[in-house]
Amino acid sequence: MATIGFIGLGIMGKPMAGHLIKGGHSLFLQSRSGVPAELVALGGKALALPKEVARHTDIIITMLPDTPDVEKVLFAEDGVIEGLEPHADQAKIIVDMSSISPLETRKFAARINAFGHDYVDAPVSGGDVGAQNATLTIMAGATTATFDKVKPIFELLGKSVTHIGEVGAGQICKIANQIVVSSAIEAVAEALLFASKAGANPEKVRQALLGGFAASRVLEVHGDRMIKRRFEPGFRIELHQKDLNIALASAAELGVSLPNTATVRELFSACLAHGGAKWDNSAIIKMLEKLANHEIQKYPE
Repeated sequence: MATIGFIGLGIMGKPMAGHLIKGGHSLFLQSRSGVPAELVALGGKALALPKEVARHTDIIITMLPDTPDVEKVLFAEDGVIEGLEPHADQAKIIVDMSSISPLETRKFAARINAFGHDYVDAPVSGGDVGAQNATLTIMAGATTATFDKVKPIFELLGKSVTHIGEVGAGQICKIANQIVVSSAIEAVAEALLFASKAGANPEKVRQALLGGFAASRVLEVHGDRMIKRRFEPGFRIELHQKDLNIALASAAELGVSLPNTATVRELFSACLAHGGAKWDNSAIIKMLEKLANHEIQKYPE
């Protein structure tokens, strides 16, 4: 059993930390919004500062909203690096499970490595449902030796754990994931809106599509949210837009065109302009409905 620090206990981090405690690990917890009482009741130990988490643990996991948040937790005053002993006999492992910039990830890893400790980027896919049910998809960038050390921990959190390559490769994979998922959500929204405005029951259409080649997890989960108008997160639009910003900025550096991704990013931006930063990403359908002057109809059960 490992002694693990977990920093960031929001929609995703809170259930993930709970799974690790239930899996028998000793957890030291820190969050800027406070450590949830239920995690303390399970046996987690609340600490005030990231540096204290680093001092008490061998593996430090971060699950934070954006690149600047990770940088602050790791390197700002009272950050994780202040709790690490330079070039200690036993290297600690920093595991960032946030979805952030691959370029900055490599810079963060270089700073941690120069201090004599190891780094893993391991972003996840599966949303709040995956976090709650320990069915996340985890994509990791690390040396093989370091990945092998943390893999048993990942297996308590997800059903699919893949070592993509060296540090930064996990974040690259996550960007690819967000490109696919965002385009799929927008396509499901278009399909259900079309069906509704044409006079068909969108729930029946969804059921039929789930039995054919159009079936997908997005159609199953997000399609249901669209029809039932359940737009509480989930995965917030502001975070998905952030991921698409990273995707488009990275693509520009590579000279790659991502036209569909750019379109979805603009629809997310429209949601933000209408007060939808905290909406679930399935609420993208609201912007398409505005353009069509039609809200999808919910039929009696």
